Amino acid sequence: MVFFIAAVISVAVFCIIEGIFLVLQNRSTPEIKRIKKQLDNLSDQDQNRDQVSLLGHLRPLSDVPWLNKFLLRIPLAKRMDLFLIKADVSYPLGVFLLLSAVLALVGFLLLAMVSRSFLFSLPGLILGFLPFYVLSIIKARRMNKFEEQLPDALDTLARSLRAGHALGSGLEMVGQEFHEPLGPEFTKTVIQITYGVGLEQALRNMATRIDCPDLKFLVVSVIIQRDSGGNLGEIMENIGRLIRERFKLRGKIRTLAAEGKLSAIILFVLPFLIAFALFIVNPSYMKELLYDPKGRMIIAVAFVIMSVGVFIMKRIINIKV
Repeated sequence: MVFFIAAVISVAVFCIIEGIFLVLQNRSTPEIKRIKKQLDNLSDQDQNRDQVSLLGHLRPLSDVPWLNKFLLRIPLAKRMDLFLIKADVSYPLGVFLLLSAVLALVGFLLLAMVSRSFLFSLPGLILGFLPFYVLSIIKARRMNKFEEQLPDALDTLARSLRAGHALGSGLEMVGQEFHEPLGPEFTKTVIQITYGVGLEQALRNMATRIDCPDLKFLVVSVIIQRDSGGNLGEIMENIGRLIRERFKLRGKIRTLAAEGKLSAIILFVLPFLIAFALFIVNPSYMKELLYDPKGRMIIAVAFVIMSVGVFIMKRIINIKV
């Protein structure tokens, strides 16, 4: 049994290392990145009108035919694919689902070898959430960078409108002048408009691809202005000024909440440091806790209580502006 588990772990680790090597090899040089981006832009321009929606509903969820058909029948899979689009990941959803399954199996088998208990091996399945946790970090950083670029983009749009350009020309100008992620997203919107998608719908599609409340304010403002009229340039300048004021207020809140964050980190790390110190000073005392079934149960309950406490403290200090 132990030999079988070791063999499965070896195969899984080999597959993970091989996958990481292939990904890094494909993204190894800036020249490859530049060529791939140009090819992607050309392929986007050659798509038909329906595919230019760029919301991910029509792109394959997996390169494996049977897995793609299975995922298309699951409504949650489309929402997860939209999550990948927000993170600007080109790989299909099936890759991350298979990677999560392999990691969950590896974590389960590793704990099974250490604890030799089915019940205490179940927490190893948490390792399967690692790819999506990394994607959530990538998505959050991308959305924050988009939000930081948005005030300058709104100022550019306002100046373009005051110079007499149409809104579509202003969107194209923003797409050309700004870098990732704001520039490419505005370029996708311009491509949609070029292929016949209405301006309002194209802006709604961009708001769907981007988790940014300020962008939704912009879309709503444009829709209202087209129906009731008004100075759109002045509206965009006001939204940009409001975003900058919110950035200042958010910085003050982060400063005030820094003490609470530090307390949460210390309270979470301190038990592990004490356990490590006790293991060095009195190893027999800690071995009794680790190898006794009741001791393992105490460790599991303590870890759950600590996680709940950290979650509650995070919700308390996470003030939305």
